[in-house]
Order: sequence, then C-alpha cells, then structure tokens
Amino acid sequence: MKQQLLDTVSINYDPRVELIGAAGYFHAQGWMLGTAGNLSAKMPDGSFWITGSGKSKGKLSQEDFVRVYPDGSIQAPLEESVKPSAETSIHSSIYELFPDAQACYHVHSVDANLVSNFIKGDEIPLPPLEMIKGLGIWEENPNCVMPLFDNHLKVPQIASDIKTRFLAQKPQIPALLIRNHGVTVWANSLETARNYIEITEFVFRYMVAARKAGI
Repeated sequence: MKQQLLDTVSINYDPRVELIGAAGYFHAQGWMLGTAGNLSAKMPDGSFWITGSGKSKGKLSQEDFVRVYPDGSIQAPLEESVKPSAETSIHSSIYELFPDAQACYHVHSVDANLVSNFIKGDEIPLPPLEMIKGLGIWEENPNCVMPLFDNHLKVPQIASDIKTRFLAQKPQIPALLIRNHGVTVWANSLETARNYIEITEFVFRYMVAARKAGI
C-alpha cells in the first residue's frame, strides 16, 4: 500500500507551481527581468518541465511551460505556439551529465555579467567566503573556482562546450557562468537549486563590491 501511494505521488508530481514561485522571486530580485532566464525540473520518467521561450518570468502560469522528453519530443499544455526555452539544450546536457540533478536554474544578473569579465580565462576564482559552504565546499579557506564559458548566439554550441569540458573534468561546484550572460546551477531538489542561485548571486555581489573597494 505504501509503495502504491508513493507511485501515485510520483505519477501526479507537477513541479510547475514551485517553478513559478521561484521565477517570481528571482524576477523581484532583478535576476529574471523581462523574458530572461529559464528554469526546469526533472520528472520521474526522465522528461523535464522548462519555462517556455519568450515568457515573462514575473507572471508565469502553468501553461507557460513545455515538457521535454528524452527522445526530444515536447508537450505544450494548451498553446501549440509555446516553444521550449532557447537554452533547453543546456538543461538537457546538465541532466545527462548529472543524473542526480532534479532541477536546473539559469538567471541573468548585472553582477554575474560584471564578474564574467573579471578574467580572460575559463574559470572564475571564488573568494573563500563562508557562503561557499552552501555550494558543498566545506574546506577552510577553500581554493574554489567556477567554470566560465564563452557565450554564443547558437546556444547548442554552449551546451556542447559544457558537455565536452565536464566530461573531461567534473566541476568543483554545481554551478557555471556564461560570459556576459548569466549563471546556471543544478541540484537534487528545486529548493536546493533556488538556494544555489541565491548563494552564487551573493558571491557575485561581494566580488563586485570588493573590486570597487579595492579589496
């Protein structure tokens, strides 16, 4: 009976309400203004719900999401005109690379864009802040970096770059930064993914403030 109940909950699971709440919160912080950014959550069958392309993140409804299946097919709840986010290929790559991931969040912020230009290399050294523990780094004064990727108009190229690098070497933390674009995080729950966004944005804000202060 207990297993049947769990199976029923699994079948009826719908993360869209939680995704809408997260999008609204991020929009209020100035991280998903206009139609920027995209959020997704994986379903038990391996498919995932993702925000539709061109949708205002401050006023999403359940009909503004598209369900993407492992074979590439999609399901739009009501409008056939609703297309999956242009960055769906990045989410697909993350779920393929990290099977335990249940959510993938991507936002755009001023601080993230500024930080992405602090160096010319392919990784951003992060300050050894206490907040880094929230990303799973528990060392004292850690030497932690965030992978940095170049932006491309053709998003599948970004996804390909991510997949190639992470297959060769797993990142220290569940987050990456795309230059002049924004941060992407992934986690084993929607709540944790939301926390990761808040933590990374705190770190970026600190880095910008520290540079202004000459620290």
